[in-house]
Amino acid sequence: MHNSERLVVITGGTKGIGKALVDRFASEGWPVATCSRNESDLDALRGEISEKHKTLIHTFKADLSKKEGVKDFVEFVQMIAKPVEILVNNTGVFNPGPVLEEADGALEQMIDTNLYSAYHLTRAIVPAMKQNKSGHIFNLCSVASLKAYPNGGSYSISKFALYGFSQAIREELKEFGVRVTSILAGAVRTPSWDGVDIPDERFMKPEDIAETIYTSYRLSERSVIEDVVLRPQLGDI
Repeated sequence: MHNSERLVVITGGTKGIGKALVDRFASEGWPVATCSRNESDLDALRGEISEKHKTLIHTFKADLSKKEGVKDFVEFVQMIAKPVEILVNNTGVFNPGPVLEEADGALEQMIDTNLYSAYHLTRAIVPAMKQNKSGHIFNLCSVASLKAYPNGGSYSISKFALYGFSQAIREELKEFGVRVTSILAGAVRTPSWDGVDIPDERFMKPEDIAETIYTSYRLSERSVIEDVVLRPQLGDI
């Protein structure tokens, strides 16, 4: 089946890693469906990608931290009427602060966005993958999924949970030919780091994460990269 006959679904595709992923897959002729909470960001992305790669990108405004938003996005994806070959659960939020001092509701916000969005979307998309006996799910976990760090707070809790979810579905889907990869990345230069007095060279590039995901997908169906740990060359920030 040619790339153009299958669909790549990337959540949070207008900035940072998500945008780099949209660009990378579009450059190979893949139709992409993505979402964001900001309509103008989606319009800008659609214009930029279609002009650069002359390929189709489907955009939808949705807040995936809400179950209803996931449901609406799923309906949009299903209307495209192409089998989903790749699902990248990229949507996330990071609010720093110690667990014992962070604002009330911080855990709920990060669990809703970083865990439940991936949980509900995957459960909706994966039945067709199982039926087709083909597909690859990438979950954007974090080095915070492996080890808590100062001021990480509930972000680390949510990313530990996402990594657990990723491992669970890997076990459930292996016999159906659906691959699952956890991306455990350190600091990447994305808009969430704007205003921080750290040189860009100290961070990883979003394009490096996108290339890692693309390359992981390109392996033969006989192999799967279960976990990828990436850090800035000089170590964590």
